[in-house]
Amino acid sequence: MRSKGFVGLMLSLWVGVAAAAAPKQVVLDVENMTCAACSITIGKALDKVPGVTGKQVDADAATVTVTFDPAQTSVTAVARAVTEAGFPAKARTDGG
Repeated sequence: MRSKGFVGLMLSLWVGVAAAAAPKQVVLDVENMTCAACSITIGKALDKVPGVTGKQVDADAATVTVTFDPAQTSVTAVARAVTEAGFPAKARTDGG
């Protein structure tokens, strides 16, 4: 009987951890990107944001796609980091 309770507890914990670890993604429209150095600067700014796990800078489309852990950061913090690096950024409301 004890092992069923233990298995149930472990399953509950695992489900909770899996839900908390689900990454989010945001697409930002970014101004003032004109060259490869801009992409590098934006990438370095995002590297300093806790919880950012991936980034894709597209200078031609003037967008940055960021994958992040919502338990550690937010869309607002991600956009702020890019904006403070000199590239005004706004999250797309349509998600893509």
